[in-house]
Amino acid sequence: AENFIAGDCSCLILGDNIFYGHGLTQILNKSCQLTQGAIVSAYRVQNPKDFGVVSFDSKGNATNIVEKPIKPDSDWSLTGLYFYDQHVTDYAKQLTPSSRGELEITDLNKAYLQSGKLKVQLMGRGIAWLDTGTHEGLLESSQIVQTIEKRQGLKIACLEEIALKKGFISLAQFQEIAEKYPHNNYGSYLRNISKTLK
Repeated sequence: AENFIAGDCSCLILGDNIFYGHGLTQILNKSCQLTQGAIVSAYRVQNPKDFGVVSFDSKGNATNIVEKPIKPDSDWSLTGLYFYDQHVTDYAKQLTPSSRGELEITDLNKAYLQSGKLKVQLMGRGIAWLDTGTHEGLLESSQIVQTIEKRQGLKIACLEEIALKKGFISLAQFQEIAEKYPHNNYGSYLRNISKTLK
């Protein structure tokens, strides 16, 4: 990704993670202002042995990161949401394969931690972090998303709706996209949004 990053700051989101909830936008906007170091997000979990766990000192500073620890020092798991400065590719080039034969994101985060340039953003109760990396996690996440969308009548992470609200596309472009889905619920949802904005 070095050519893509091109010496700029970057954000990495693991493809099997879903984030949802009140306050998430503020966390993302704050993290996007990063100019030096790295910002990672942590979420309290019941089963920290299954995740990468971050430990803290008495002042709330991160002290260690351990991938799937046998005896976790905390119940704060690192989520699949990472913000890095322009030096991320330099750190990544220094990584060596783990015992699993893989380059680990945990080791990249540890490199930032050891250099004193890692900040940990805690995600509170108002935010849901869903890991869909297992069959059970995918089913559970699907049920949560279905329940919220059914109750509120709003889609979670509708890209076209977000693009319209952020001013990335015009209302005319939004309406054109909506017409590409004439016979399904997604298209109906987009057309209903369009009607409310006329």
